[in-house]
Amino acid sequence: MHVKNLFIVLVAFVACTSCQGHKPQTKQVDFSKLPLKNAAKLDTATFAAGCFWCTEAQFKELKGVVNVVSGYTGGWTKNPTYTQVCSGSTGHAEATQIIFDPGVISYDKLLEAFFVAHDPTELNRQGNDVGTQYRSAIFVHTKEQLDKTRYYLSALEKEKVFNKPIVTEVVPATIFYPAEDYHQDYYRLNGKEPYCQLVIKPKLEKFKRIFSKVVKEGQ
Repeated sequence: MHVKNLFIVLVAFVACTSCQGHKPQTKQVDFSKLPLKNAAKLDTATFAAGCFWCTEAQFKELKGVVNVVSGYTGGWTKNPTYTQVCSGSTGHAEATQIIFDPGVISYDKLLEAFFVAHDPTELNRQGNDVGTQYRSAIFVHTKEQLDKTRYYLSALEKEKVFNKPIVTEVVPATIFYPAEDYHQDYYRLNGKEPYCQLVIKPKLEKFKRIFSKVVKEGQ
């Protein structure tokens, strides 16, 4: 991934979010029931980007992000457990539900962070984590989120920011099941474990360097 090119694309994206007619290659889904906007001051974004331990730690760093919850969404089994999701039999993805203040951080910036936080060209995997539960997906909550996501994906593909096609799914947000308590704030509570040191820490440090201007003070 060319990070410099990603920022160039973002500038164009912010200037042209009203552009229409740019649709990524995604499966056919029904977006007709999406609300036009979120009336509350705080807004919600839901992303799947591989292991939620990693993405939770990354998004918690950003100014304007009020809370990040690790959980499961996009499947058919009610109240799934971690073991069930890991089996790949529930249809769920490991995901993060991000509560943010749009007056401080925009959905546009969160989209940018999403594509930096993981490799959106890997199908049903991230590195050594393999399975549909590790798929790349954006679960849109509103028509505005859908329009921005579609345009941003189209711009990334047009500018060939990635060397391979983006495989990120774009689907309407459905019920989100918070993961078990021991998954929440995992990196902060278990930072000395090998997985945290070898996998999460390097990704987090890179993420903080790229988004240094919008990282929370003291982080």
